[in-house]
Amino acid sequence: MSVLVYTESEKGKFKKTALEVASYAKAVANLLGTTVTAVTINANETSELGNYGVDKVLKVSNSALDTFNAKSYAAVLEQAAKNEGAEAVIVSSSADSKYLAPLLAIGLEAGYASNVVEAPSSASPFTVKRTAFTNKAFNFTTINTAIKIVGVSNNSFGIVETSGSASMEEFAPSLPSVGVHLEAVDKASDKVTIADAEIVVSAGRGLKGPENWGMIEELADVLGAATACSKPVSDLGWRPHGEHVGQTGKPVASNLYIAIGISGAIQHLAGINASKVKVVVNTDPEAPFFKAADYGVVGDAFEVVPQLIEKLKAFKASNA
Repeated sequence: MSVLVYTESEKGKFKKTALEVASYAKAVANLLGTTVTAVTINANETSELGNYGVDKVLKVSNSALDTFNAKSYAAVLEQAAKNEGAEAVIVSSSADSKYLAPLLAIGLEAGYASNVVEAPSSASPFTVKRTAFTNKAFNFTTINTAIKIVGVSNNSFGIVETSGSASMEEFAPSLPSVGVHLEAVDKASDKVTIADAEIVVSAGRGLKGPENWGMIEELADVLGAATACSKPVSDLGWRPHGEHVGQTGKPVASNLYIAIGISGAIQHLAGINASKVKVVVNTDPEAPFFKAADYGVVGDAFEVVPQLIEKLKAFKASNA
């Protein structure tokens, strides 16, 4: 018996969420009195997982899995869970994991709790705390099935380093036939992704046009942040749709979220509520975002942002 964890990677490197779910799996394993087995798919360096509580790594290497397919990935995890006799399966709350988890739940006849923010408060019954109503409330969910699947909210549990090492084992599951053929995937390779970013700098129609986005990108560069935007901005074609955050876009759970020239429509706030600290810059003191923000600056972005960049650069230079 063990706790199985799916550690996501991209281009052979583990995502930040992989280390967080490994840390969470260790907490669950401690509660259940068992060990942690990680499944990696086409990851290069897997030994580091031992530093985050993993006891054993099942390494899957298959070029057919270079591109994500929910059916195939769910099949890999289902076979791994049955092979290891897993009591619980831990996944992240990435878009990929949210696609595969329901399929995995069907295959394992397991209960699935998504958006989990804390380690289980009880092993019997197995009870987890989850966000509800777009992060405005919490509920406690009990999973009564023999196998439990937990989807951990990004940046909620944190990364916990331990001293340990993991054994390695090659794992070659059979793959189902799939009816979808992906021709190509276009991704920005020189930027911090929204999903993995500790800091996100986002802007809205207050920027007045795409030609003014240079200062947003410069601020993001100084902070080592990802850039994002509101829905109207992506709808207007000022920024790529991949940068749209909100209820109908990508959810954000960063440590710091800076909103510049965004009024704060309820759909936008629903997608960024999980961020720990929210800062807003807006000329309108009555903008809804100020009610949700931890810090607010009433001012013109074209005056505030350049000064902020200058101060941050000076601070970094004096603390280098």
